[in-house]
Amino acid sequence: MANPFVKQYLMTAGPTPIPPAVSEAMAQPMLYHRAPAFIEVYARCLEGLRLVFQTENDVLCFAASGSGGMESAAANLVEPGEPALVASCGKFGERWVELCDAFGARTVHLDAGWGNKVEPAELERQLRETPAKVVFTTLSETSTGVVNDIQALTQVAHDAGALIAVDAVSGLGAVPIPQDEWGVDVVVAGSQKALMCPPGLGFASANDAALEFAAGAGAHRYYFDWQRTVKGQRKDPPDSPFTPAVTLFLGLDVALRLIEEEGLEQVFERHRLLGRAARAAVRALDLELFGPEDENANVVTAIKLPEGIDGATVPKLMRDRYGVTIAGGQGHLKGRIARIAHCGYFGAFDILTTFAAFEMALRDAGHEVELGTGVGAAQAVFLEAGVPVAAPA
Repeated sequence: MANPFVKQYLMTAGPTPIPPAVSEAMAQPMLYHRAPAFIEVYARCLEGLRLVFQTENDVLCFAASGSGGMESAAANLVEPGEPALVASCGKFGERWVELCDAFGARTVHLDAGWGNKVEPAELERQLRETPAKVVFTTLSETSTGVVNDIQALTQVAHDAGALIAVDAVSGLGAVPIPQDEWGVDVVVAGSQKALMCPPGLGFASANDAALEFAAGAGAHRYYFDWQRTVKGQRKDPPDSPFTPAVTLFLGLDVALRLIEEEGLEQVFERHRLLGRAARAAVRALDLELFGPEDENANVVTAIKLPEGIDGATVPKLMRDRYGVTIAGGQGHLKGRIARIAHCGYFGAFDILTTFAAFEMALRDAGHEVELGTGVGAAQAVFLEAGVPVAAPA
């Protein structure tokens, strides 16, 4: 049994910590989803989501995880027997492959490799060989910390006459993806990461071109039918074709208000600062980042664990001995990397506490480390910034 007097820190990329005000909102008595009191909340959430997605599109909402948002894209955009191009660079990019296969696509997989970015030139080459109508890719690859250049990839897809659908589950609200400005056709996300809510809401923001394409696509769907959902959400007042996750919308309403009060650009700046501090800590510890050095990779910091230790013990030691939960590697990276998230309800002292525990866990695992080295480097970043670095209250 865990020691009740050891404070727990959740530093994973999903679920992420929840602001107290969000938890309090979800503790309210249940509302009937057809009652005016809930419809007001629902309408505010639909409008607030547009701010975060930076779009005028309808952001379609489903009682589902972020993977449900992804499945909605596959269900509406995949044409059975026709080519669909997936450009991946990790585990969650590969989920697009599984989804396209499940809906009967003739899937073509452009695999950039775990820890690499999807290069626009490679996508351009692949699209010349595979004239697919839809490209599926990832903004922030949670398994490796890599953030792709979605603006450039969108331009390549459009130049080839294809739509692009982007998994932004961990990246939305942490790193910029201005959907309308960049012309991204579909952006999917979930509630449990930078949106600072529990798991259970999946989102898909589809532009007019994507909605028109989906209306003519031959895939089978019912619950995830975009036409059905957009018809309900465009009613006045808005409606949901199925019972929405009432309690989660109560929390989302508050979380979106917190984001609006902080200011979206300031939210991005806070994440930039947290990412910069985490990378400085890694360098000070003479460890390597997994993946390219990238000032935009501010969702998850992936760290190569030292040779000569049992890397799988590091996350376990941090959780069980020091009360800090981070993520290890997935698939073939298990035991080889540690992943520290900073997307959502995180501030400077979450990073400092996490690296203090990380240093102690490394020493416990048998790696020589001068305690305080990484923490000090992160502190220097925060001091140099000279701005408030707390997460929203």
